[in-house]
Amino acid sequence: MSPTTFNEMYAADGGVRSHYRQFQSWLSRQSDDLMRLKRAEADLVFRRVGITFAVYGDGAGTERLIPFDVIPRIIPAAEWRRLEAGLRQRVKALNLFLHDIYHEGEIVRAGKIPAEPVFGNSQFRPQMKGIDVPGGIYAHIAGIDIVRADAGEYYVLEDNLRVPSGVSYMLEDRRMMMRLFPDLFAVNRVSPVEHYPDLLLENLRSVAPVGVSDPTVVLLTPGMYNSAYFEHAFLAQQMGIELVEGQDLFVQDASVFMRTTRGPMRVDVIYRRIDDDFLDPQVFRRDSTLGVPGLLEVYRAGRVTLANAIGTGVADDKSIYPFVPDMIEFYLGEKALLANVPTYKCRNRDELEYALERLPELVIKEVHNAGGYGMLIGPTATREEIDDFRVRLRSNPKNYIAQPTLALSTCPTYVDSGVATRHIDLRPFVLSGKEVSMVPGGLTRVALREGSLVVNSSQGGGTKDTWVLGR
Repeated sequence: MSPTTFNEMYAADGGVRSHYRQFQSWLSRQSDDLMRLKRAEADLVFRRVGITFAVYGDGAGTERLIPFDVIPRIIPAAEWRRLEAGLRQRVKALNLFLHDIYHEGEIVRAGKIPAEPVFGNSQFRPQMKGIDVPGGIYAHIAGIDIVRADAGEYYVLEDNLRVPSGVSYMLEDRRMMMRLFPDLFAVNRVSPVEHYPDLLLENLRSVAPVGVSDPTVVLLTPGMYNSAYFEHAFLAQQMGIELVEGQDLFVQDASVFMRTTRGPMRVDVIYRRIDDDFLDPQVFRRDSTLGVPGLLEVYRAGRVTLANAIGTGVADDKSIYPFVPDMIEFYLGEKALLANVPTYKCRNRDELEYALERLPELVIKEVHNAGGYGMLIGPTATREEIDDFRVRLRSNPKNYIAQPTLALSTCPTYVDSGVATRHIDLRPFVLSGKEVSMVPGGLTRVALREGSLVVNSSQGGGTKDTWVLGR
């Protein structure tokens, strides 16, 4: 891959791309004073509403405002249709893979994926073997990270299937843009995203246990000290369901009940935002006070649905990521519509040696890590950091993958000095139930530090509104 950087708004010859022309014409007429005022207003409102992100181990405090950029990322309708088709295909294959590995394991027996990174994976849950989940759906909510590079082609950077977060920021970013610049939406035919909570609730209700016609859905949170607690509270409120903690639920008569002021109420679907390890202290971590004792037994009996299912993490582990195109071909008989980033599996000796020879050029990722942690970005790393990762790779190669350093696409962004280009990615959210559905758009994350390729909120990134133009 070449290091060419694709600019979302401007073509290589400096001309404005057709789908940005209307917006760019408007932007050129806005004064710096007005844009600074609007950015300050957004920060003030977000702080009042409590749209913050907790950063663990951050000495400056537990809550940090996620910076919001007032210049949107715009995607034309035809481009979105291609993206959407690829996302639907990918998530469908990932769900088939999860069902397979917890039942027959045909893809492993066929030699398409080695057994060790699947069944030896720390995210593989033997307790899920043989459990038939409603509709065969394991990843009801998937956040697929998309990047754009080179001449503008899209790549899937990673799949998030455990407890994917960020959709509340997508919704609040849209709400903020409509508040700040309502006239823009009248002239730009921006596709709506605000119906996502309704779509999510409909999706969760569609996977209720067999025989339940009017399911009770709750959102299970670790509590207010979790980094994404704002999102948990926001989504529960938007869906009109109860936000509960583990202590609010209990198991009785092979069912899960919620404590209410009117007595126990049976719960049929739990949208859980708690990691597997903490869900049931009788089965997983014994010291967990966040989960519900006996939950797995009820789950195995098919009397409650968990979204996402226990054990989905094995499918979004970075050691499994290189095999997703093979999954699509194996289960669907189709070629992947969205390409993976070329990936070197350091567990293989020749690929390890390739990575070791080119550490200053590559991105090295720890297979079980997320959030921008446990990784080396070779071109910006110090000699000490490179030497440290060289030792890590040699001592535990199967714990790492290596990828080329992508020149992530850039988008004009309003920063302290004015409009400047910054690198971005995109996380669309795909819902799987009786049908696969999604809203047109996603969360665009932006690396606010000049030259940075790390967009994660925990690493100083911000967010933008994502506009998918109507036909």
